[in-house]
Amino acid sequence: MTSVQDLTNDWLRFDRDQVTRRQIETLRDEEDWDELESLLRTRIAFGTAGLRARMEAGFSRLNALTIIQASQGLAAYILCSDPSAGSKGIVLGHDARHNSERFARLAATAFVKKGFRVWWYGPLVHTPMVPYGVKMLGAAAGVMVTASHNPAYDNGYKVYWSNACQIVSPHDSNIAASILQNLEPLTWDENLNLDPIGPIVDSLELVRESYFADVLKLCSGFVPHADIRFVYTPMHGVGLRYMTELATRLGIEENMVVVEEQANPDPDFPTVKFPNPEERGALDLAKATADRDDISLVIANDPDADRFAVAEKVNGEWHSFTGNEIGILLASHIISTYYTSSSPSPRKPLALLTTTVSTSLLSSMSQSPTHPFHYTETLTGFKNLGNAALRLQATHDVPYAFEEALGYMFTSVVPDKDAIAAGAVFLTACAQWWPRSPWQRLQEIYQELGYSATANTYLVSPSPAITDKVFARIRSSPSQTLSTSSPSPETPPVYPSHLGPRLITRWIDLTTGYDSSTRDHIPILPVSKESHMITFELADSHPQGYDTAGGEQGPRWKVTARTSGTEPKIKLYVECRASVAVDARRGADAVREDLIRGWFAPADFGLRREGE
Repeated sequence: MTSVQDLTNDWLRFDRDQVTRRQIETLRDEEDWDELESLLRTRIAFGTAGLRARMEAGFSRLNALTIIQASQGLAAYILCSDPSAGSKGIVLGHDARHNSERFARLAATAFVKKGFRVWWYGPLVHTPMVPYGVKMLGAAAGVMVTASHNPAYDNGYKVYWSNACQIVSPHDSNIAASILQNLEPLTWDENLNLDPIGPIVDSLELVRESYFADVLKLCSGFVPHADIRFVYTPMHGVGLRYMTELATRLGIEENMVVVEEQANPDPDFPTVKFPNPEERGALDLAKATADRDDISLVIANDPDADRFAVAEKVNGEWHSFTGNEIGILLASHIISTYYTSSSPSPRKPLALLTTTVSTSLLSSMSQSPTHPFHYTETLTGFKNLGNAALRLQATHDVPYAFEEALGYMFTSVVPDKDAIAAGAVFLTACAQWWPRSPWQRLQEIYQELGYSATANTYLVSPSPAITDKVFARIRSSPSQTLSTSSPSPETPPVYPSHLGPRLITRWIDLTTGYDSSTRDHIPILPVSKESHMITFELADSHPQGYDTAGGEQGPRWKVTARTSGTEPKIKLYVECRASVAVDARRGADAVREDLIRGWFAPADFGLRREGE
């Protein structure tokens, strides 16, 4: 194994950034080998669509050197896949985080050194503008320098393939291997010579008008209502410019009130603990602004404006809609639009998608006798939803997909989540629902399909080793033996039989590769031993079930526990379906607490609960 001293020397041989170079030199001079081991031993890995890490020195962190190395490796891999890729070019954008523009400039010159044309977005852009540019310009790939809603000290490098989707396996591992073959920086130049016929082209104005034209196609039949006023916050990110332009084009700019304290890009995110609309307290300023101006609707984006959040004041109290609730509201509008539009027949059948950790309500909606559609479920993330949607387009009309983490995709714009497009569709739906509010429309859906309540949360793990121990204990806890028709009948797998008083009726382990409900016990969704993911369904000891649109009985709870691909978190997803709202809410909360206390035992493993 390479010694930490040799790793240090390797770093100093490559690094010309005086700040990060000095960090490593100081640690070397102080002989802090443990810290150097942490920073240098393990190279930052391609995870969800690219790289994401803390900004500081080291091969395991995001910094100027690892950005250059990643860009050189990505360029080399793309050229191996498509020798003509250099002339097609790479779309390159960045958000307002610390170092984002500098990292993007370093990436641009690295791509040029490798023979690529760069479609450069000089102004700040929201993340979906990069895949849109890939699609419109016919580029070989796209890179967005952003860490989305991560803390201020993080940054990231998000990669899109030529189909405008986030990269998937085996591209991620192949790119990682290519990086290792391209470690020697070819340039540290940050100066961009923009030239319409040169290697770096100032490109935002080439795509902006087309982007908004495609977004506005989602607003067919939109009629402005003076009574639909809303507060908007970009949460210190890049969204204001794009949401303002959308509101202006819809003729409702006077209806939008901006949270001034969060209007301008600020990489320190000073008014929020975490710049994530899902986090408790993140929308407090927006709600206060709405209260001041007597407005009952709030919409918000995360800093790179690919996630979309909504809150509404209901009976004097603010209700922050979950990602599932917004997803179902938007789905109901998309379905209604499809079945009432005057498009010529015949046309492709409708298909909608969501992820396995999102609400089961979309599956219930697909069984409607009057408005049926093809339902598809994927693993988490828009890299899976986007690619699945593109495959389905051969046989279906696939306008929409969502996942519970405030992500909404409108395939005709980009095969990725897009908060500006989501805002356009949501405001169009609000105008069509009027005088019903979004909350009232949601209650209509619940009355038709049964109530759903979620109790999603996360635990922060101190290390991957601890996370492994937690899941190992769950898999070996008091259990029932699975069928001996499993792949290894001599050592049949086991799984817990109950969670508290509730019976486990189905067990899916996408790490070990087992599904108790399939004939051969092989899961339908892909298996990966690189991460932990367990899903199970629960029923009461005296199951009552619930009625779906198709009249079939289903389990009351669906629970998933999985590790995050970008953060040291164990994510927990709990959904309870019931015929009465209060039963669904109590059921979801009770299962979440039993799950955390009984199975994950934070005190035993040093796990921190959400908010701690």
